[in-house]
Amino acid sequence: MSEQNDDKPENDAQLAAKIKGSARQIWLAGLGAYTKAEEDTGRFFDRLVQEGEQLENRTRGVVEKQIKSVEDRVEGVRERATGTWDRLEHMFDERVSGALRRLGIHRRDEIDSLARRVEALEGELARLRKQAEDDEEE
Repeated sequence: MSEQNDDKPENDAQLAAKIKGSARQIWLAGLGAYTKAEEDTGRFFDRLVQEGEQLENRTRGVVEKQIKSVEDRVEGVRERATGTWDRLEHMFDERVSGALRRLGIHRRDEIDSLARRVEALEGELARLRKQAEDDEEE
């Protein structure tokens, strides 16, 4: 009897309804899982963004300190290099001036000083000549 009961069209409709109901439940469970995953993914993404911002803020301070430290070191090296170049330039000037003096070539300031002295002597000589002429006329 059960074989006959199973072959009836009524059972086919019930079986189809059960399959349709199960398929619908599977479909709804899939939609629910998808929605849940989407919500969790959104929250997970937001949490990752927050953690990334926190990490960026922490590392920004460290990086800025490192940049400042490097800038300070570069400035110190630049100051030392400038001082060294200034001393080197001064020593070079002194040695070149000494070599030129030994060769009998005078520096510009020495020549200018001598030119001023010659002008002063010429002025004094002109004054004395005029005074001598005035004395002769008397």
